[in-house]
Amino acid sequence: MTGRTSGSADRSRVLVATRSAHKLRELRELLGLRAELIDLEDARILDEAIEDGATFEANAAKKARFFALRSGLPTLADDSGLEVDALGGGPGVRTRRYAGENATDEENNVRLLAALDGLEPARRGARYRCVLALALPEELGPRGGLPIRFARGTLEGRIAGAPKGDGGFGYDPIFEPAGERPGGRTIGLWTAEAKNRISHRGRAARRMHRCLVDLGF
Repeated sequence: MTGRTSGSADRSRVLVATRSAHKLRELRELLGLRAELIDLEDARILDEAIEDGATFEANAAKKARFFALRSGLPTLADDSGLEVDALGGGPGVRTRRYAGENATDEENNVRLLAALDGLEPARRGARYRCVLALALPEELGPRGGLPIRFARGTLEGRIAGAPKGDGGFGYDPIFEPAGERPGGRTIGLWTAEAKNRISHRGRAARRMHRCLVDLGF
């Protein structure tokens, strides 16, 4: 699709810069907008943004700008990940690719559990982080700059000793949120509704919701 940098602002649709059905479904539920949320497949965009930033903020901004300019639509990009204290904050921006470029969720979980093997619960501290970035193509400046609005969310917890549950996705089966006792329920055992109330993406989405409503979505 060709980019649009002028004309009336489109508030009927928001492009979510993802090909993940899980992520699109979560954001639809969390944001609850009048506008329709579509993904990159719906928009027939085959290009990929280069996610080479050192932070979640940098990668979210790159994706939001890249796809807003290609689609001509308001674009919401998510960059999320897991930070593990014992790994010095890793896997961080490589969360999805922790066990390799095309790693499955199970492969990532297996590698992380192996990396923490033998550590007591007090040394398994971790957190999920989410950064949402919004780019509006009509705000493109004369020098090609496109401002970004951010919303952030964090969920503290620890890495479990073994997987529990098959709910959610990513590292959810091995992530015990703060408030659960060691060896208690992982996010993989929570309902989607309960997870959304406390999740990093849920917290970021509630902050972004206020911004989007104020902008007329």
